[in-house]
Amino acid sequence: MLIAVTGTPGVGKTTVAKLLAEKLGYEYVDLRRFVLERGIGELKYDELEVEVDELAYHVERELKGKRAVLDGHLSHLMPVDLVIVLRAHPKLIGKRLTARGYSREKVGENVEAELVDVILVEALDEHENVIEVDTTGKRPEEVVEEILDLIRSGVKKRVGVVDWSEVYDEIIPYLRLGGE
Repeated sequence: MLIAVTGTPGVGKTTVAKLLAEKLGYEYVDLRRFVLERGIGELKYDELEVEVDELAYHVERELKGKRAVLDGHLSHLMPVDLVIVLRAHPKLIGKRLTARGYSREKVGENVEAELVDVILVEALDEHENVIEVDTTGKRPEEVVEEILDLIRSGVKKRVGVVDWSEVYDEIIPYLRLGGE
């Protein structure tokens, strides 16, 4: 089974994906490294640009039939059996990305994406089996146990877990507002 772990930058994808792969005994696949090792993407200003269709072709060709956890914010666009969409409070995303040195524009872009469910909507457009998990206030081990419990109990779809519409006022400092 191929499992995608996806979400807005700053939700904890890499930590959770590595731990999940370890607990399941699956291969861990960092999609960024996967792209670079195959020369199918291009680094521009520290951002990796890749054709999603080309990446999906390589994932299907090389990983189909294997047991792996794919880590990356494009993983939900790959041919996988299950998508885990990690969510986190947009203010937390803003703080984490600011601490990582992201530009104000990039922080705002990602806080907005989390606020309006961009990755969840994309995942649902591509896949039937989508599980949404709120990571806010949870240790990575707790998140992984929640995912494993859902998988073990046969849950293939769980969405509507978070609604950030009530927190808009808290995240205004992180948003890309006109003229700033």
